[in-house]
Amino acid sequence: MMRLITVTDAEQLAAWQHDEMALPPADFACHAPDAHCVLASDMSEITARCSLWWRDPPPHPGHRLGVIGHYAAREVEAAHALLQSAIEQLAAHGCTLAVGPMDGNTWRRYRLLSEHLMDEAPFFLELDNLDEWPQHFLSSGFAPLAHYLSALNDDLTHEDPRAARIEQRLNAADVRIRSLDMNRLSEEMSFIYDVAVVAFRRNFLYTPIEQAEFLKMYQPLLPFVRPEMVLIAEHRGRPVGFSFSLPDWLQQKRERLCDTVIMKTLAVLPGRDYAGLGSALAARTQRIACELGYRRIIHALMHEGNNSRNLSVRYNARPFRRYTLYSRQL
Repeated sequence: MMRLITVTDAEQLAAWQHDEMALPPADFACHAPDAHCVLASDMSEITARCSLWWRDPPPHPGHRLGVIGHYAAREVEAAHALLQSAIEQLAAHGCTLAVGPMDGNTWRRYRLLSEHLMDEAPFFLELDNLDEWPQHFLSSGFAPLAHYLSALNDDLTHEDPRAARIEQRLNAADVRIRSLDMNRLSEEMSFIYDVAVVAFRRNFLYTPIEQAEFLKMYQPLLPFVRPEMVLIAEHRGRPVGFSFSLPDWLQQKRERLCDTVIMKTLAVLPGRDYAGLGSALAARTQRIACELGYRRIIHALMHEGNNSRNLSVRYNARPFRRYTLYSRQL
């Protein structure tokens, strides 16, 4: 027999830390869910858990969202019971559409790995979930809300035919692309934040983020960075774009070598003055990766409708993984 427990503070989670499925108290404190629900057996083993956000959800036209995140489940019956409880709680708080899995907003972990298109090993920073979790949502009445993919370019000699012309035009307009300066890392990361919060405003389910939280998210990645592959574009000293790429350290750990670069984030300020800058950043990243001896680039976790997907197509990058975000009317 299972019982549903609602966790209201991080201290309560301490009792579950012997269980590998338990949510880390630090995530509870940092992400500040409005509720955290644990479905536990009589033996005090967690069989499913999730967090809920309803007070300050991401905007979505025509709806008030309720967000389900921090999701994990060991078995389908527990998943159904947990998701049904989550739906009822969100509806009781005035939400009209449940969305998940998403850890509060799209700056944090969200989506599920839903389809393997090629036999490729997991890469550094990729989503990881049990294969049956997408079916948990589908069989609980959810439907796909958005699709995402990762694509692989394994020919770094292939160039975007427009890249040279774009770079010439940007140079003439005094837009310069340079690599990350590790000697003034704090200022550089502030530049990246300034571009990201403007460039992503039109993204699906965008919510604002404070600089402190943004920097805290990126801080764990900095030891894995090769500064040559983090590019910042400036227009007369003002940051106007960036590309954040890093080696696939999971491949390094697994195979004791690394020939793959992950293009994690690419962002450009809106406006005609910076048209094509994303293409120029991608071309420069690929050129540098090739010069450093890498053979492949992964264009990671792209929304299927974003411009980054079009850019990836120009490099003949092949989709090899799909991810899905789900929703259910309340």
